[in-house]
Amino acid sequence: MAGVSGAQAQLEAALLEAAGQIQKEQLILQYLGKIDGGETEIKAPEFAEGLEWVNTETPLLLHKDLCGKVVILDFFTYCCINCMHLLPDLHALEEKYSDKDGLVVVGVHSAKFPNEKVLKNIQNAVLRYNITHPVVNDADAKLWQELEVTCWPTLVILGPRGNILFTLIGEGHKEKLFTLISVTLKYYKDKGEIMDHAIKLKLYKDSLPPSSLLFPGKIAVDNATGRLAIADSGHHRILVTEKNGEILHAIGGPKSGWKDGSIFEASFNSPQGVLIKDNIIYVADTENHAIRKIDLTSEMVSTIAGTGVQGTDHEGGKTGVEQSISSPWDLAFGTFADSTKGSLLFIAMAGTHQIWVIFLEDGKLHSGIEYKKGTCIRFAGSGNEENRNNSYPHKAGFAQPSGLCVALPEWNCLFISDSESSTIRSVSLKNGAVKNLVGGERDPLNLFAFGDLDGIGINAKLQHPLGVAWNEKRSLLYVADSYNHKIKVIDPKTKQCTTLAGTGKPDTVIGAKFNQVTFNEPGGVCVGEHGDVLYVVDTNNHNVKVLDLEMQTVSVLAITAAVAVDASKSTKPMKISRLPKSAHSLQMVPLVVSCGQTVQFCLKIDLPEGAELTEGAPSYWALFAEGHEWLFAGQKISGTIVDLANHPGVFFVIPDQVKTNALLLSIDVCLYFCKKNDNSCQMKGISFQQPLQFSSICQGTISKVNLSFSF
Repeated sequence: MAGVSGAQAQLEAALLEAAGQIQKEQLILQYLGKIDGGETEIKAPEFAEGLEWVNTETPLLLHKDLCGKVVILDFFTYCCINCMHLLPDLHALEEKYSDKDGLVVVGVHSAKFPNEKVLKNIQNAVLRYNITHPVVNDADAKLWQELEVTCWPTLVILGPRGNILFTLIGEGHKEKLFTLISVTLKYYKDKGEIMDHAIKLKLYKDSLPPSSLLFPGKIAVDNATGRLAIADSGHHRILVTEKNGEILHAIGGPKSGWKDGSIFEASFNSPQGVLIKDNIIYVADTENHAIRKIDLTSEMVSTIAGTGVQGTDHEGGKTGVEQSISSPWDLAFGTFADSTKGSLLFIAMAGTHQIWVIFLEDGKLHSGIEYKKGTCIRFAGSGNEENRNNSYPHKAGFAQPSGLCVALPEWNCLFISDSESSTIRSVSLKNGAVKNLVGGERDPLNLFAFGDLDGIGINAKLQHPLGVAWNEKRSLLYVADSYNHKIKVIDPKTKQCTTLAGTGKPDTVIGAKFNQVTFNEPGGVCVGEHGDVLYVVDTNNHNVKVLDLEMQTVSVLAITAAVAVDASKSTKPMKISRLPKSAHSLQMVPLVVSCGQTVQFCLKIDLPEGAELTEGAPSYWALFAEGHEWLFAGQKISGTIVDLANHPGVFFVIPDQVKTNALLLSIDVCLYFCKKNDNSCQMKGISFQQPLQFSSICQGTISKVNLSFSF
């Protein structure tokens, strides 16, 4: 490739001096005319036989199936944050140019970690990142070596004869990439070499059954109430549940987006880290490159940092949406000696390989500098991707930090799962010093010191750990050792790291004991029940496992559709009768649903002016589908209503097996209320008549419907 790289280097230099877009395009055309068909033309090798493919009906041949196409080979490994940053650019390019226009993107997965060579894990990554183009598993890095690729991500752009045209290394080349592809397509169309045949795709995501959770990332517990906040990352939503898994709130989803406002309209994009305290939830909205705040009391979502676009700032200092950030992955509350507890919000900033902090109140860091509330700044990390420890936090280096927790008061530090260096690190909250706890090795530039080995300090080996959780009661640190499919436990005093649970093999076995259970790339851990329970987000198994640390047993958290009701409600089922004929009846617009889909009804009912619900009276909601009771099998079909101000939500899930094409669902609401001005009390009923039409395509998403009525 020496001839091509030399010519491209000359082109790159000329593009830097170009006066404008027109001149840039002319320079690219001149470059193509020079290397196309000339003595320096180099053709890419054919895809080897026997390679594993994702998203295609059959394996592709470069010089047959892709003949007549401009092909982008995207060399990536699915753990790499820089590779993730490139995917939106490729997606936008594919939106603009299809295979009929002559463009095909092929992902070439060349793994860093052994775990990433496994086809099933690559398929999961394709789903998680919504990759819809063909992907080939270059497990032995043969194509990587033949094309002299040296780092992730790398794009190799080929002409319609498989001829190598350009190479782009790293991220942040969107404008250049679009220009190169635009000019290249025009050049070869004018030569009559572009063919418009379709590439036969078979998207892997179309073969999967629906599930309550889809690649969940992180979990947090509110110790005061026991409620859980779960980042249901693949569904682009945040779930708030009781500790038994009953859904209280589903915020966001099913599609990605970036929208503040009501919790019934807000949207997220692959959220990861979550924290919950009282009625406030903080969210690391990873692919929106933002930190979001959910206020369950006001039912509003706001952005407290980030612009919605990936930032390149390594210092910070601005507030709110003025401060750009890059792929925040986890969050932790923190404080300093002269601050109130929870006055700081630490961020694992995976995109810039740093730790940042947001001031939730006015305060100062160990340096003594005062910062105003809302300020978002770098706390530790130079921004260089490395495993470098240092007494000066800004000189230390991290490699895609992905998990955070604070250990107070005993250690007064942050513990960090530094995924790409396969280490667990600590940052002192007293002076900012960064130290190694376990994993890795002493060479700060060696990011390949991984494995699966219990031991002490650097003699212990991890593989791409993503989550950490501090157990104050037991003075132990728990680690989601993601690519080893295990949960490990560390004693910070001795630096001893041992396996707590998991066999090391990715599987779906629940198992009654810790040494029997299996995980599949667990991404998050959190301590609950005041130190007696460990919640594990088993990402690729699409569930949350509950580890009882006292009994050494394992169960799966059952995520069930329910409605938020009074915590003092009776556990006995309510006996519900149909509303009287005098009740109001509202005909709703037909709703198309499918198997596995969650339907969420939001009750937006206004009482007469001056009226309030009667305390203690049996106001309720109930679901009916006469002759089709199978619709609600095993689900909650009624609940009490204690407050209308919070717009109660009613959830149920369409069964996997649907027995009809259409039916009529009744959502009955019975309210007891009194007017303050005349002391009169009434009982009123509203029956919302919701026609359901069933689609044959199972989606496993959320359908939201507002049920509005004013007396």
